[in-house]
Amino acid sequence: MSPGLIALVVVLVVTTAFGLWRRNTDGRFQSVQSPQQPAGERLSADELGAELGVRATLVQFSSAFCAPCRTARVVLGDVAANTPGVTHVEIAAEDQIELIRRFDVRRTPTLLVLDAAGRVRHRATGAPDRAAVLAALATVAG
Repeated sequence: MSPGLIALVVVLVVTTAFGLWRRNTDGRFQSVQSPQQPAGERLSADELGAELGVRATLVQFSSAFCAPCRTARVVLGDVAANTPGVTHVEIAAEDQIELIRRFDVRRTPTLLVLDAAGRVRHRATGAPDRAAVLAALATVAG
């Protein structure tokens, strides 16, 4: 085999593996328990620019040209509209650099699930499906 063909095969294998990994991890909520994001860190209504939900708040960090952000907006908005006590707050990443740094947002959409007290309980990157959002909410408040 020629070196060019070997390089092409390696590139195809690596990009396929990355695509499969990304598809399996996007939109999956993780409990917040890491050195970068300690469990229980809070966001206040003043920081969000909106009132916290009585039960939970879905926070979405978005950017202007982010296609998955539009999908996340629809899913989170629908869940919030149909789940009593849950609100959805979208934050423009470019307008809130301090929060972006504080929560180590590296890509959009980044999603946080806050409990009624504003404590961060779950985090995801990428557009979630409705079932993933509902599962994360189920662990926040009954």
